[in-house]
Amino acid sequence: MENQFIPYNYLPILLQFSVALGFVVVTLVATHLLGPKAKGKRKDASFECGLDSVGNARNPFSVKYFMTAILFVLFDVEIIFMYPWAVNYKKLGWFGFWEMLIFLTLLMAGFYYVIRKGVLIWEEKYKD
Repeated sequence: MENQFIPYNYLPILLQFSVALGFVVVTLVATHLLGPKAKGKRKDASFECGLDSVGNARNPFSVKYFMTAILFVLFDVEIIFMYPWAVNYKKLGWFGFWEMLIFLTLLMAGFYYVIRKGVLIWEEKYKD
């Protein structure tokens, strides 16, 4: 017998979708009805941490900021790979242990390279 389309198998998915959609609609309607209604030039102006928006918004950021952000994402994603290994540690046995040891060795080699290059040093070594 082939796999047939049975509507009641999809009932939990439909129910979850309906509850999520209902929550969004109720939240939007409630905030619109219960929220403040103040209007005006000062109220509708953009707010930037209490400072007036003046000048060009395209100020350059330091490369150090981006390097730190990229390294955080890189090492954070790498660490996420350790969670499934920790959950299945006993099932993987010694083979899994050696795989994780190689993985951590390569991860630490990358971290050592970053440290040696001085990417995480924020202070200027040499001043003009």
